[in-house]
Amino acid sequence: MRKGIAISAAALAMTATAAVAAPPATASASYFTRGPNGVTIEIATVNGSGCPAGTAAVAISDDKEAFTVTYSDYMAQVGGNSQATDFRKNCQIAMKVHVPQGFTYAIMSADYRGFASLEKGATGLEKAHYYFQGMSQTGQAEHPIKGAYSDNWQFTDKNDVAQLVYKPCGEERNFNINTELRVNKGTSDPTKVSFLAMDSTDGSIKTTYHFAWKRCP
Repeated sequence: MRKGIAISAAALAMTATAAVAAPPATASASYFTRGPNGVTIEIATVNGSGCPAGTAAVAISDDKEAFTVTYSDYMAQVGGNSQATDFRKNCQIAMKVHVPQGFTYAIMSADYRGFASLEKGATGLEKAHYYFQGMSQTGQAEHPIKGAYSDNWQFTDKNDVAQLVYKPCGEERNFNINTELRVNKGTSDPTKVSFLAMDSTDGSIKTTYHFAWKRCP
């Protein structure tokens, strides 16, 4: 893995814009984080310059409380011999999350991790949002990184409990994740490369999405 000391950035609140498909109940009492047995995840489609075929993988945790997305070729860069289109990379993943009858889920929070090497005067930007197929976007957040910088990075986006957006009970809808990395060379030396990555050579840097589970009425 690339060297560097892991850091945490301040969490940004994400606003849910879709209606919550839930029975009448207070939000604080209607959800729980431990998932039911039998949950599985499979990738339906993967598209984008940041995730060429075979470079993104999804795995669910043993306790069904979260799932991770691992990228192996997701990096934006500028300067040096970089191509003109390298400054921006994106990835769109559609997943089928199969849950036992009588349960549904929302995303409570998401942890994004990677590595950045930015020359003085350069800037980087990590941006992400996710939503259920056919529903409004659940939330969007972006996080800037200012050069000079050379280290691991981590950002956590949290949804307010009262605004969790659940998959409608009894419906099959793909869960879509859209992420983007950008690097701007700004006033940095154009002969030197600045990059922002959301990948790992040994698979230890993962994006983690934390579930909130609920029983259907």
